Amino acid sequence: MSEISPAERDRLLEHFGRRYNNGEVIFREGDPSREVFMLQEGRVRVMKRVRTVERSIQILKPGDLFGESALLSGVQRASTAIALSDVVVLALDPDTFNTLLQGSGAVATRLVQQLVRRLRDAEDQIENMLLKDHQSKVVNALLRLASETGRVTGSAQVAVSPLELSARSGLDVDTVKRTVLQLREGQYIRIVEEKVAIDDLDALRRLFTLLGMKEQVRG
Repeated sequence: MSEISPAERDRLLEHFGRRYNNGEVIFREGDPSREVFMLQEGRVRVMKRVRTVERSIQILKPGDLFGESALLSGVQRASTAIALSDVVVLALDPDTFNTLLQGSGAVATRLVQQLVRRLRDAEDQIENMLLKDHQSKVVNALLRLASETGRVTGSAQVAVSPLELSARSGLDVDTVKRTVLQLREGQYIRIVEEKVAIDDLDALRRLFTLLGMKEQVRG
C-alpha cells in the first residue's frame, strides 16, 4: 500500500489490522458483507462454488483490494476468500474506507484500476468459458498473461502457479497440470524457476488457432 505514508499505514494496522493463518477462511460465500479488505502481506485465494465444485477465480497479492461488495448495503458475499499463506489485511468498514478514499486520491486511483482489472479478468474468464477444449483454455490464458508483460511476439516468461492458471483458465488444478505437461511435451513452453517460458509466442498463437479450427470441425 505504497499510496499511504508509513506512519498512516502503521496507524491503520494498529486499529484495523487483522491476521489470518494459512488455510483460514476470511469470509464465506453467503456471509453478510460488512468489511472491505486491503491485503498487506501474503496471498489470498478467492473461490466460488459452482454446483458441487469450488473454482478459483482470483489469487490476490499484497496491495490488492477485495471484498468490495461491502460498499453496497445489505449485500451478501458472492465468493469465499481463504488465506493461501499467513496473511495480514486491513479490514475496513464502509465508512472508514470511504474516509480513506476521500483523503487519498492515490488510493482512489488504485481502487479504480483494480476494478477495471477485475472487469477485464471477468471478460477473459467468460471468453474461456466459451472454449470447449482444455488445451485452448490454458493456451489462451498463457497468451493473455504474456500480453500483460508487454510481449506479443518473440519470447516471454510469465510467473504463474498452477493455482493461478486454474483461476485464469476456469479449470481444476489437476487438469491444468496435465495440460501444461502436454504443452511442454509439444515444446511450446518450458518451466524455468517456477515460471512458464514461452520461446515462440507466434507458435503458441498458431496452436491456439489450430485448436479452434478443430473445435469448429467437431461442432
